[in-house]
Amino acid sequence: MRYLLLICTDGVPDPVGDRYIEENIDPWVQEMDGRGVRVEGHPLQPISAATTVRVRDEQVVLTDGPFAETKEQIGGFDILECSDLDEAIEVASKHPIARYGTIEVRPFLDI
Repeated sequence: MRYLLLICTDGVPDPVGDRYIEENIDPWVQEMDGRGVRVEGHPLQPISAATTVRVRDEQVVLTDGPFAETKEQIGGFDILECSDLDEAIEVASKHPIARYGTIEVRPFLDI
């Protein structure tokens, strides 16, 4: 089953610095790639690069920035192929960002 990991932080850099996180995510990526559970993953540009798109009364409405006013921001994502939710949770719990941010695990809808 496929799962999406939404990698979220509060937008405040890690106390050790962003470079530390980038360097230390590599072992997690290597382990999950080696296990064959990580299909794809990418960091995202800062929230300042976001554009929100809505259609209201058949008019396209664009807004700079995120859809929701929240402290947490999506910083990246990973797509997993796991045997079940328990395995996806185990994989998410090993992600370095889980130590100070939030990892949302969501199954893909089979249609």
